[in-house]
Amino acid sequence: MKEHSTRLALIRLLADGHFHSGEKLGLALGMSRAGIAKQIKIIQQWGLDLYSVQGKGYCLAAPIELLDSQRITELVNCPQLELIPVIDSTNQHLLNQIGQLPCGAVCLAEYQQAGRGRRGRQWQSPFGSNLYLSTYWRLEAGVAAAMGLSLVVGVAIAETLQQLGAPDIRVKWPNDLYYHDKKLAGILVEMTGKAGDAAHLVIGMGLNIAMPIVATTMIDQAWTNLSAACVSLPSRNVLAATLIDRIHQTLKEYEDIGLSGFVERWNKIDNFLNRPVKLLIGERVIEGIARGINEQGALLLDTNGDITAYVGGEISLRGC
Repeated sequence: MKEHSTRLALIRLLADGHFHSGEKLGLALGMSRAGIAKQIKIIQQWGLDLYSVQGKGYCLAAPIELLDSQRITELVNCPQLELIPVIDSTNQHLLNQIGQLPCGAVCLAEYQQAGRGRRGRQWQSPFGSNLYLSTYWRLEAGVAAAMGLSLVVGVAIAETLQQLGAPDIRVKWPNDLYYHDKKLAGILVEMTGKAGDAAHLVIGMGLNIAMPIVATTMIDQAWTNLSAACVSLPSRNVLAATLIDRIHQTLKEYEDIGLSGFVERWNKIDNFLNRPVKLLIGERVIEGIARGINEQGALLLDTNGDITAYVGGEISLRGC
């Protein structure tokens, strides 16, 4: 992180949302004003929304609360927690350490340079705006028992956000959270393991909290922020600790009761339940009415009164 230390120090100075002159920033960091201007350009590329006003200096569009690993570990019992401000991918960081991690290890980041979503898509991860969190879990029941795990984690996160003041949060099969038909969060479960052995799982989550418009030019679908869904937004550190705790509790519960214990909870908050949808499986498009999920985590699609279970593909509202 040495190559980023100056930039991170600069962000900490700017985090209050007030104007700071290039001269004072330079004095604080032992740099020239030209050096500060160069660093400003780099952190703008990280997705930070910054203003530059002649005679006043630099200012963030809004204050940001930086993550604090000490604060988070005070709030949640976690066997290992790493906060790496700038990282390629929190999921990949944990995948690279499988075999060395305690079950429940967590990695958090402020900014992902190569964050990824489902099917290899890039996950837009601007600095300090959202929550990028991954956890490692060893599932003794094996790879086959991990079917539908993204559904279970989705239920856990949605229910938690509802309890924190966002009652209209919903889930979308198989791995997203929605608010008013717009994407709020995504879940990515990656695993390794051999048949007959324990499954090594890395469960990643990207949650939009206050995504700046400047960072959304590459997003090709309707999206939203938790700040739009929640009347009283909790701090990022409290939110991180709360979600870590709930995800770990839910994974333990899943080991005991399996996916069948979550079907009713999923269907209760399914954003697409009883709505006309399109299911995309490769080049194939199937239209029908979404009827929730079954005990294997498959999507139940009603086409002219015949209900068929599908385990792959993506859905969208019909006409979208």
